[in-house]
Amino acid sequence: MSTASGTRAARERAASGTVAAVDLGATSGRVIVGHVAADRLDTATVARFANDPVRLADGLHWNLVGMYGSVLTGLRDALREHPGIASIGVDSWAVDYGLVARSRLLGEPFHYRDERTARGVEAVHATHPHAELFSRNGLQFLPFNTLYQFAAEDAELLAFAEHALLIPDLVGFWLTGQARTERTNASTTGLLRADTGEWDADLIDALGFPRHLLAPLIAPGETLGTLAGGAAEILGAQTTVTAVGSHDTASAVVAVPMSSPDAAYISCGTWGLVGVEVERPVLTDAAREAKFTNEGGVDGRIRLLRNVMGLWILSEAVRGWQRDGHAIDLPTLLDAAEEVTGDVAVFDVDDPRFLPPGDMPARIVAWCDEHDVAPPRTRAEFARSIIESLAQAFADAAHEAGRIGGVDTRVIHIVGGGALNELLCQRTADRAGVPVLAGPVEATALGNILVQARAAGILTGSLESLRDLVALTHRPRRHEPRA
Repeated sequence: MSTASGTRAARERAASGTVAAVDLGATSGRVIVGHVAADRLDTATVARFANDPVRLADGLHWNLVGMYGSVLTGLRDALREHPGIASIGVDSWAVDYGLVARSRLLGEPFHYRDERTARGVEAVHATHPHAELFSRNGLQFLPFNTLYQFAAEDAELLAFAEHALLIPDLVGFWLTGQARTERTNASTTGLLRADTGEWDADLIDALGFPRHLLAPLIAPGETLGTLAGGAAEILGAQTTVTAVGSHDTASAVVAVPMSSPDAAYISCGTWGLVGVEVERPVLTDAAREAKFTNEGGVDGRIRLLRNVMGLWILSEAVRGWQRDGHAIDLPTLLDAAEEVTGDVAVFDVDDPRFLPPGDMPARIVAWCDEHDVAPPRTRAEFARSIIESLAQAFADAAHEAGRIGGVDTRVIHIVGGGALNELLCQRTADRAGVPVLAGPVEATALGNILVQARAAGILTGSLESLRDLVALTHRPRRHEPRA
């Protein structure tokens, strides 16, 4: 960070305070408290709980009611251990929703990996091919985007529901009684116009969805409400709930410590979101054909990115080996993968076969057989093959995002859990030919906290000044590309 930017950041920060972030991920959730002051950004994890999907008679669902109970327990502990919490913010994954009528949830939300989305894609594309949709919503084709899920939904249930609330909006509704849709997450539904940032009423009508399902929009930094009803009674507080970048990647990008615009980012966890930040949507044929998406960011920025399958493939492979009775320690496995010599298979991590849960090693072997590539044989070789394939996909997407978005990609930031994977970070640097800066790991929670802190008056200034604070307090680890 330059002296000038450090001076600017110090000038724009003056107060101090405490906020709480509810960060719900695809495999786990956390309640994290953030203490923010001039030159200070500290976090304490108060609660961590599993997020395990459940398979019911009609398909794969999230156990959101159970997770909400864990959220309340975590917030209660946070309010007891850290008096004076000024605000609560909620973020989660995108696209999934719960149907609500008369303040009641009409069944557990479907999981985006449920097979039902295929019939939704067929129904939507019968009248609106993806090229037309991209010109309106700017989104990469992903079969689980919300509009496809709506098309696969029971029509009578949709008509009966009062709102379809995305996961963080549903949690916010339970906390405050206020039904709103936060803009960064709304941008992933396929029902928001990329050019205006408003609901696409014409598309909603053409697809036959009830307009009332989509709640009024709210922007990051706006107040959703105060704790009310059962939440206020359980937590014993009237704390403010603030809208943040509720799509977890939107919050993570807030906390990318970019000191230059010539940078790409990878928010790496279950998914790898690879892109650049731009001022306006890029709705060109080149962007669509390259499978890029335009998603909303904090302060009206656009996240021009590609969804890459991410560490899901590795974690699902490990789960499979563990189910077969093998004791797998991930750090030990990655050490063994680093020791693998010679070439390993580099496969297409975005092949649709890797999307649903299942036997990842068998699918990798099948891909290799179909493409006349020698498959991995040992668990270490499978792990190395996955890492090399992810690194190549990340490197390609980072440079392509720069070309399409008009950004000279001279450095790549990796944030999220993937920043801990030193082999992945180094191989991404090697394959991209540019330095990789790894960290912070808790970028999503930090971005959530920073937006709340600014809304509460604890911080002031631009998005760049928030990133200056991250760079000052969470210095990334640098990986130089090797020949």
